[in-house]
Amino acid sequence: MLSDRSTATVRATLPAVGAAIGDIADLFYKKLFQAHPELLRDLFNRGNQASGDQRTALAGSIAAFATALVEHPGTRPDVMLNRIAHKHASLGVTPEQYEVVHTHLFAAIADVLGDAVTPEVAAAWDEVYWLMANALITIEARLYAQQGVVAGDVWREWEVAARVEETEDVATFHLRPADGGDAPAFRPGQYVSVQVELADGARQIRQYSLCSSPGRLRSITVKRVRGQEFPDGEVSRHLHEHTRAGDRLRVSVPYGDLVLDHLDAPLLLASAGIGCTPVLSMLEYLAEQGHDRPVTVVHGDRSPADHALRAHHVRLTERLPAAEPHFWYESPEAGHPAHRTGLVDLNGITVLPGTHAYLCGPLPFMRTVRTRLLEAGVRPADIHYEVFGPDLWLASA
Repeated sequence: MLSDRSTATVRATLPAVGAAIGDIADLFYKKLFQAHPELLRDLFNRGNQASGDQRTALAGSIAAFATALVEHPGTRPDVMLNRIAHKHASLGVTPEQYEVVHTHLFAAIADVLGDAVTPEVAAAWDEVYWLMANALITIEARLYAQQGVVAGDVWREWEVAARVEETEDVATFHLRPADGGDAPAFRPGQYVSVQVELADGARQIRQYSLCSSPGRLRSITVKRVRGQEFPDGEVSRHLHEHTRAGDRLRVSVPYGDLVLDHLDAPLLLASAGIGCTPVLSMLEYLAEQGHDRPVTVVHGDRSPADHALRAHHVRLTERLPAAEPHFWYESPEAGHPAHRTGLVDLNGITVLPGTHAYLCGPLPFMRTVRTRLLEAGVRPADIHYEVFGPDLWLASA
């Protein structure tokens, strides 16, 4: 909880800091990478740095945390903190790195805000930072302990058992522990980080959802990110161009807070594009458990041919006796229902009382679906989501 004195200072300065937080985040990363180029090379996503997404996400999370402290002093924004902590744990972030971040973040704040950063203002925002940092360190320590690893030591070699081409731009990699040992447990909907060494020696990391049910053989489905305004995705391009059966990958233990829960409630699993991957893990788990409660399955894609793992998506849904599938395609093929042409539209779909919804896909898609679910009476706390990459929802809310 923020002290009374700091609360007053943060409340008074939040508009000014909030207005400048984008510039602060931009300068922070410049200072950080000048002092520690290895962090950009081997930890941070260079694509997200180039696009500005990481800066936007950082700015949004700091602003959201500070706002929560002053507007709701008796509570802590644990949903946001848990989401960040899971991402950090999957990257192997350690407590010592928070000291490094503090040094360069507060140097950026001083440079951007200048004389406005009085000792009182600096002390108040220092308190905000360490409340957030220590909360994350505590959560991350628990996440490491749950997986039985030392802080930061999340990596293990996995062998590619098989590679399957799903679409022109999507491939599935079936993985098994290279040492022949047991695979760590995970919950349907979680992801792993994959680290690859690129041609320039950088060891870049990306997260991919586990698209199978928990078992010894793991599967990740990777969409090749083709750049438009920015370069192609470095890791997805490397995996598509260079990774074949028999190769080895450095893979983290599983993390992620979008996990299938509330199995006694009606479920709605909504995805778009490659966002279907965590949903497939959930569906496979439900099918294996003989789940017989209502499940509404919603998916949107460009066309049936672009719908990665489409046959598996349909087959798993058919294995659930009380499941209802609803697939939309912007460019449908012959035989697809005409009323399912275009973007996903929940109008006309029954949303049962007490529904728990799980969403994964592009942010505009999830905003649209979430709005419709709220209008249908679903509680905000019962709408769960996953974002591939930096979570920009906070920054755009």
